[in-house]
Amino acid sequence: MSLIEKIDEYKKVFKEKAPKNIQELMQQTTQALADSGITLKAPKESETMPLFSLPNHKGETVSLADLLEDGPVVITFYRGGWCPYCNFELREYQSSLEEIKSLGATLVAITPELPDASLSTSEKNELAFDVLSDVNAEYAKSLGLVFSLPDALKPIYLSFGIDVESHNGEGQFDLPLAATFVIAKDGSVASAFVDADYTARQEPSEVIKTLKAL
Repeated sequence: MSLIEKIDEYKKVFKEKAPKNIQELMQQTTQALADSGITLKAPKESETMPLFSLPNHKGETVSLADLLEDGPVVITFYRGGWCPYCNFELREYQSSLEEIKSLGATLVAITPELPDASLSTSEKNELAFDVLSDVNAEYAKSLGLVFSLPDALKPIYLSFGIDVESHNGEGQFDLPLAATFVIAKDGSVASAFVDADYTARQEPSEVIKTLKAL
């Protein structure tokens, strides 16, 4: 079963269980985000990807410049370990990790979660690639990928048992869009997937196709 199929299956169950008014509000806020044109600000193919230097879930500093010395880099952004769609994605990329590495590439995930939370996410999903903590979503902001969780959704998330502040820090509700980039060894963006719909994700097979073409 593909990543999209797994997500669609989860969405079907959510639609059956979640109150209609909550579903409508979530759809409205997602549509408003899409209508804002936020995705147009993100890095595009052939542009140079801005560099980062971020701590991984083990407390080590990881820089894009260093990673590119070894070959292409796949960067995927996720909201947090509390997000089921993100967890589906992370596990699917883990399943494709060996093929990604066989093509000479490095895979990293970037999240606004604090290091302790990103470590929990990594352990929960048994990830063998680096999860980088982008505190306050500063790097994602520099790429134009960030939006703030709408006030109307905060109590709804809490009712689902999702306390974003416990993952990101007090007062921190900034989250990245669903985004995955393949960065060529020269630092240019070989492919860019950016979507305002938080349930949307890029299939690892598409990333692998891009890596094979480099």
